[in-house]
Amino acid sequence: MAIKASATVQIDEPHVRVTRWTFEPGTSTGPHVHEYDYVVVPVIPGTLTMVDANGDHIAEMKLGESYSRPKGVSHDVVNRSDAVVSFVEIEMK
Repeated sequence: MAIKASATVQIDEPHVRVTRWTFEPGTSTGPHVHEYDYVVVPVIPGTLTMVDANGDHIAEMKLGESYSRPKGVSHDVVNRSDAVVSFVEIEMK
């Protein structure tokens, strides 16, 4: 069984949810499907692995370089590196 990454909900309102995700080495979100469009803002840069139906994809989380994805994305986010990685996820409800 995988060890879960730390998720701290900072804001949860009718129109938006903001969650800080912190990935210690060897942790993951677990497989999930995004219910909402979302934006990711890296706060501790590093390398994460996105695991989906098409295989593994390396994601370089660069400090201050945000990206967005549409609802429906289905993946597991895994920290296979030796360093802590963290980002803030902003979901538009």
